[in-house]
Amino acid sequence: MTERKAIVTRKTAETNIRVELNIDGSGKFEITTGIKMFDHFLAQLSRHGLFDIKLSASGDDQHHVVEDVAIALGKAFNQALGEKQGITRMSHAVVPMDEALAAVAVDIGGRAYNVTEIPFDTVSIGDLETDMIRHFFVSFATEARINVHANVLSGPNDHHKAEALFKALGRALDSATRIDERIGSSVPSTKEIIES
Repeated sequence: MTERKAIVTRKTAETNIRVELNIDGSGKFEITTGIKMFDHFLAQLSRHGLFDIKLSASGDDQHHVVEDVAIALGKAFNQALGEKQGITRMSHAVVPMDEALAAVAVDIGGRAYNVTEIPFDTVSIGDLETDMIRHFFVSFATEARINVHANVLSGPNDHHKAEALFKALGRALDSATRIDERIGSSVPSTKEIIES
């Protein structure tokens, strides 16, 4: 099996992003975006998805940084998975975080779509605006060309709800990107192709 790795850089007038991704990692991360809570949530994605992620980002505005990190990370996943041969493709995870419960379902089917239902009660979690979490999921799904449904099912604490979401995203992506030896090098689609 070829290595499922990617390096993506994105430099604009607003941001400077670099992502190194290893799908078949062990959950190691080096993440610096200048937004501590965003770093914390991305670390959950790495650790619980067992993806090695090295990510650095800087920018003029929180919205631009979060959006461009999501774009670069989504592109990295799409590139690292190549033609999607042998992957499980679809999966889901339900993750509790104390009183909070979140569910994420993914389909790495080449069609970008996102449904995110996150009932946050506060404007920000630490130094991260809560609306940026929804925006991250939308931008990530678009650039990764995957279908992502992310839902907070219960919980009053916004930090716990968001953390459960990122952990669930990691677990769902981990399962969906695994190689299923039963299908060998086939692409898991009746079309025999998944668009990149």
